[in-house]
Formats: sequence, C-alpha cells, structure tokens
Amino acid sequence: MRITTCRSSGSQELIPFLDLGVTPLADALVRPDQLDRPEPRFPLELAFCPESALVQITEDVPPEQLFVDNYLYFSSFSDHLLRHAREHATELVRDRRLGADSLVVEVASNDGYLLRNFVDVGIPVLGVDPAPDQAAEAVAAGVPTLVEFFGDDLARRIRDEHGLADVIIANNVFAHIPDINDFTKGLGTLLADDGIITIENPYVRDLIDHAEFDTIYHEHFYYHSCTSIQRHMRRHGLWLNDVRYFPDLHGGSLRWTVGHHDERSETVVRYLAEEHAAGLDSIDYYTEFARRVDAIRHDLLALLQQLRSDGATIAAYGAAAKGATLLNTVGIDTGLVSYVVDRNVHKQGLHMPGTHQPILDPSVLLEDRPDYVLLLAWNFKDEIIAQQRDYLDAGGRFIVPVPTPEVLS
Repeated sequence: MRITTCRSSGSQELIPFLDLGVTPLADALVRPDQLDRPEPRFPLELAFCPESALVQITEDVPPEQLFVDNYLYFSSFSDHLLRHAREHATELVRDRRLGADSLVVEVASNDGYLLRNFVDVGIPVLGVDPAPDQAAEAVAAGVPTLVEFFGDDLARRIRDEHGLADVIIANNVFAHIPDINDFTKGLGTLLADDGIITIENPYVRDLIDHAEFDTIYHEHFYYHSCTSIQRHMRRHGLWLNDVRYFPDLHGGSLRWTVGHHDERSETVVRYLAEEHAAGLDSIDYYTEFARRVDAIRHDLLALLQQLRSDGATIAAYGAAAKGATLLNTVGIDTGLVSYVVDRNVHKQGLHMPGTHQPILDPSVLLEDRPDYVLLLAWNFKDEIIAQQRDYLDAGGRFIVPVPTPEVLS
C-alpha cells in the first residue's frame, strides 16, 4: 500500500527524493525448491516530511511478511555487536544502579544477545520480539520473551503483570515499526517516571553523506535524525535528553536517551543546532542524494563487469538485507557474483532474493579462493577482514561498495 501522509506527524506534504525501483523483500531468502517461483516485489522509494523532518519509505508491507515469515537475522552471529551490547548493558547497570528489584525491557530483543548480560548479574528482564525462531533462542538462553509485536496494548499488559520498567531498550527497531505512534505511546505507558528509554538506530546523516543507499529496504520504514526523534517524542509527551554517536556501528548509529522529563544535555542541543545548520530539516539536503546513488550503482556495476571480463572470479560476503538491496538495485546477478558466504547457519543453503546467489559457509572462500569478495556487509568490514585473514594472505581481495566502490589492497 502506497503511503501519502507522514507516519509520524500525519502531514500530507511528503516529498519523494529517491526511487530504487521495484525490489523483492530483502530478508525473503529463497529455498532451492522455490527458485522458479515468482517473488513478491514492492516499490522502494524514499520521501521526506518537512513537518516531522522524518525520512521514510512510501510503501507499506505487512509486518508479518517482514519480521515473521522471512526474518532470519540473529544478532549473536556478530562479535562486534555482542561486544557493543555487553558494554551498553554494563553501563546501564552502573549508571542506573540496577539491581534485583529493577526491570529491564527490550523491544526487538532478537535472540537475547543483549538481555542475557543483565540476566548474568541477576537483574530481571523481559524481551519482546515477534520473530518466533529468535525468541526461542532467547528463551533457551534464559531470557523470558513475549513473541508479539509491541504497542500500547501490550505495554499496558506488561505494566499490569510485571510493573513499570526502569529501563526500556529499543535497538535497531525504531526504523521497523509501521505504526510508530502506537509504539511510542507504548514506550511512555511502560516507562517508570524516573526511567529511561535508550534507542539505537543508523543515523540518516551518515546514510545521506556516505551514500549508504543499500541500507534502504522495506524492513526500514524510517531513517532518523536527532531532529526527527526530538519532534516525534515531543508529540508523545517525552523528551530527547541525550545522544551518543557510534561511527563504526551499522555505518554510523546514534543512541538516543529519552525520558518523561526535560533533562536535555548540551550534546542534544549541539546536535539539533548542527542538523539545522546542515539542512537535515529541509528537502534540499536530500535531493542531491539520488544523483550520487546513481553514480555508485553505475561505477560498481562497471567495476564488476570489467573484473569478470578480465577472467576474475567474484564472490560476496554477508547475506544481509543491505546486500539484497545492493545486488538487486545495481543488477548484480550470478554471472557477476557467483555466491554469497555468511556465518549465520540459518541462512546457509538458501539463496539471495531476486538475484539467487546460493548462500554458503565462509570456509568456502579458502577452498574456492575467488579472486575478489564483494563486502555486502561492509558495516562489519573490520570484523570480516580479521576473520578472513587467511583468505587475504592467500591472495584474495575485498571490494567495498560504498561510499565509493573500492578494491582494498
């Protein structure tokens, strides 16, 4: 269903600025027996709302298709993300003085990768995640998890059964919610008066400035700035009180701290001023993005075609959603990239949506020794390169696709 009004503010002034065509769902990996079947495809277009300063896609896909039927992302397969989560939990325990009488709730808790850090030190937790396989992994790890979509109704039930939450964590989910207003209302309902909400999500400024167009897919309804978060929270009686930047997380991410009371840090004031000065609250900031994206798509395709015409063999690393967007919007089929490797055992044996490269175990790189490996999961570049040192030592080379296609020497 095409969206013509802003999902946050309701404004009808929604201005499109990037069209990536019609693509399959980025997480809808294909089983071998389904390769001959047609795949559902949906328009993939970005628009900007001047009232909310929110960047958003203009197509709604049913959330069950995105996060239940086709969702095979397990957070625990990233060492970098595990370290980041452990540091986050440790800081919260220390700074909020959490203990046995506290309650930490994580929305989109995935396989329990973050909450188990609280469980290990005896702090009560509750996870919420609609993906059944990930929730089952969390429960097996000792993290109680509700297999549901979060909203105000569920928040009231949790409040009545477990009490108010001292900390609510919402990492990499605030882009994924069709009804962002009901979700945020639920956060306010569940949060204790002196509690905090921490929200992590990729920063729209990095998306635009670094031309990270492959992070655009139907699972990401929104692309947030401090300005859009601040305006959205005020509409729900909440305050953006702090912000922290993680340049090496998912191509550049922010952690916003939100509460019931106005306790804005100087960092928040500075970020809001910098975003206004840079124009993030104006459509002009976004209009040049499409031209730069077209240039990257052209240059990457030309590079791969030239390498193949020279007789080189090419594989890819990372069966991530961003990889599916890149392969499909650039037009990289199996004639250019033969296969994709990924550590996630739940994805191995399946095929990439649309382009149908088989997904194999990373050990294949040493056995097959392709001349080049396209880093689809470039946001974990350092981690992957460290893991694949033997491949590099054997003469292999990596290709980083954004912000400019580059062969690492």
